[in-house]
Amino acid sequence: MSETGKAIRKVGVFVDVQNVYYTCREVYQRNFDYNAFWARITQDSELTCAFAYATDRGDAKQMQFQHILHSIGFTVKLRPVLKRLDGTTKADWDVGITLDVYEQASACDQVVLVTGDGDFDVLLERIRSRFGTTSEVYGVPALTSKLLIDAADTFTPIDEALLLP
Repeated sequence: MSETGKAIRKVGVFVDVQNVYYTCREVYQRNFDYNAFWARITQDSELTCAFAYATDRGDAKQMQFQHILHSIGFTVKLRPVLKRLDGTTKADWDVGITLDVYEQASACDQVVLVTGDGDFDVLLERIRSRFGTTSEVYGVPALTSKLLIDAADTFTPIDEALLLP
């Protein structure tokens, strides 16, 4: 039991850094507040893992941001940005996030997923049926897939309380 009398729940946290960055910038023209998020998810919870999935462009500003995430408590996983033949870039973490969530779900009471990507709906349904693990999704309401919202046990909108000034 916690100091507030609530049962301590075991939580795994998985943050799609690029998704949350671009959705917060598009809708609010602001950045996600990782410290406020961390304070919220660690309240009455024991974290089994906390992963932040980011791209690696190798620039100093990104490296500083990744260091901040690490100092908050995240394990930062990096994937290089790949340049396609047509000049576009891609650094997709969907498969990596899915594998990590599935591998960690049996050790968690709840998975917290920060993304708006509807591709994860099947994953949330699978961990619920296979392991009894509940899910909470944090996303920007206007840009979060209805499929993902419906698949989550709880949807928490990213709003003023989770944005930097």
